[in-house]
Amino acid sequence: MSTKKSNAGNTGYSEASIKVLKGLEPVRQRPGMYTRTENPLHIIQEVIDNASDEALGGYGKRITVTLHADHSVSVEDDGRGIPFGLHPDEKVPVVEIVFTRLHAGGKFDKAAGGAYTFSGGLHGVGVSVTNALSTRLDVTVWRDGKVAEIGFSDGNVTRPLTTRNAARDDKKTGTRVTAWADPRYFDSPNLPLGELQRLLRSKAVLLPGVEVELIVEKTGERQSWKYEDGLRGYLLEGMGGADLLIPLFEGERYADARTTDDTFAEGEGATWVVAWSEEGSLTRESYVNLIPTPAGGTHESGLRDGLFQAVKSFVELHNLQPKGVKLLPEDVFARVSFVLSAKVLDPQFQGQIKERLNSRDAVKLVSSFSRPALELWLNQHVEHGKKLADLVIKQAQARTRAGQKVEKRKSSGVAVLPGKLTDCESTDIGRNELFLVEGDSAGGSAKMGRDKEYQAILPLRGKVLNTWETERDRLFANNEVHDISVAIGVDPHSPDDTVDLSNLRYGKICILSDADVDGSHIQVLLLTLFFKHFPQLIERGHVCVARPPLFRVDAPARAKKPAQKLYALDEGELEAILDKLRKDGVRETQWTISRFKGLGEMSAEQLWDTTMNPDTRRLSPIALGDLDYEATVARMTMLMGKGEAASRRSWLEEKGNEVEADI
Repeated sequence: MSTKKSNAGNTGYSEASIKVLKGLEPVRQRPGMYTRTENPLHIIQEVIDNASDEALGGYGKRITVTLHADHSVSVEDDGRGIPFGLHPDEKVPVVEIVFTRLHAGGKFDKAAGGAYTFSGGLHGVGVSVTNALSTRLDVTVWRDGKVAEIGFSDGNVTRPLTTRNAARDDKKTGTRVTAWADPRYFDSPNLPLGELQRLLRSKAVLLPGVEVELIVEKTGERQSWKYEDGLRGYLLEGMGGADLLIPLFEGERYADARTTDDTFAEGEGATWVVAWSEEGSLTRESYVNLIPTPAGGTHESGLRDGLFQAVKSFVELHNLQPKGVKLLPEDVFARVSFVLSAKVLDPQFQGQIKERLNSRDAVKLVSSFSRPALELWLNQHVEHGKKLADLVIKQAQARTRAGQKVEKRKSSGVAVLPGKLTDCESTDIGRNELFLVEGDSAGGSAKMGRDKEYQAILPLRGKVLNTWETERDRLFANNEVHDISVAIGVDPHSPDDTVDLSNLRYGKICILSDADVDGSHIQVLLLTLFFKHFPQLIERGHVCVARPPLFRVDAPARAKKPAQKLYALDEGELEAILDKLRKDGVRETQWTISRFKGLGEMSAEQLWDTTMNPDTRRLSPIALGDLDYEATVARMTMLMGKGEAASRRSWLEEKGNEVEADI
């Protein structure tokens, strides 16, 4: 009988090691997954967003935010009030469910007659996160002639729901939420007053006729915002008096029953104000269902595309384009200031903090509505159109001259490019992209689906060498590493080397691999190569990882729509697709969901739409994270070094329970 002891018995890893987090505990364990943790502003914004959604639906005219002397914050609206009766299925007061359950709320019900046809919330975790990260939270609701009150502490009910009849002369409806943020979860317990003021002011701008008030008890200060001219006044104020090249381009359009394209739900659309100026600071702000999106997203991409296509059409119609000059979207967008407010039925955001919109349909939505309006306006005001065309053409000429300078410096290296590289046509290094694609079959789809103007493809066969411990003079013994280095035009180097980047051929180097474990391994090997031997490319932001879709939904043919293959980049998009299918009357038994694995299975058009189109793809830029450079090197040595098996085993035993396994 063997006397060797099992490793499992020494590690403390057993059935009892698996922890199941219940209720709001996941939020307290990992608050950064659900909200910003620099300060409590975002958990208060969740409450403000709920009040704004009531006003957006036409049910409220006033929102009051009060900063109390005891550091608590109250948000009060005059909307319908959160229902406080028993939930028909859960048999618990609805107001209690809203504040204590993740993924519960009125905003999932998007059907006709639902509580919120358009809202910023989709994930259903907003105010429950506020409750989870507060030492105390009190809610008062005025509704149906009654006043209901409930209290929470650390996310749990401490004062059960009580109701009483409202006073005879009290016709009030609405909700007041008072929260005491728990300082343990935030870098600073103080609300940034300037950010809060900008947030409330933007709500007033986007809700014409709604008064938004801020009260600071300590100082007695009261501020109130109410805009009648909406986006126009807001944009002009933000531009600080900069001279306009042409008058403001304003417009709005929302889908209705007469909209010929049934891609969009009734009520979806956008309002925009756009200004062009030759000098001065630019103001660019966008919103989705009143939620600020400071990182932009697909709605901004749609506006950019709409403006570009309209200006390009005007230039071609009037024969204004000089010979040898090609207009690009950035030429039209370079001197643009805008405020854009979009309404999207099922908004998909990048992360719970909602800084960037990822809904792919939003590109077509905003583009198809803004382009015809600008084309009509330019052709009705030809002199203004010619002024704008002149500005855009000057931008294009300046960009072309810069590109030609780069071409002279790198022309001598063109002849040695690897044979399997499918290069792009443009010489604009800042715009050019190189995709390092896993496998020849995916490389074929990428070649056919790419935009050959600025996207190049280099297919890779098999797995790249682990180069962490490879000496620089032995690197080129590996064909794949040799081809990558020659294609990008930069020699291997160290972090402290003086590197000649004049021969760099692509502004973005994108790693494109399958969404399976092997694909992740290839990503790691390529990132190891760049971090070890091309670190200054990472430091300057040239290296990215493309995120292909994880799911495919095969939907049957239905009224006005043929059978479709729909792709979802993550579980949030998957749920949005299924929601839309349900609204179209498709039964759950009629669609099939498959987890997507190989890029080679996709057609060229599908690969472009989901993974390569700059307006709809997701690219993750590569940069140093929480660790500094030296600590990152130590971590990489442990992970990739050949003699580090024992260290890796210890690290995996310590951290293994934190992984989200892809099984």
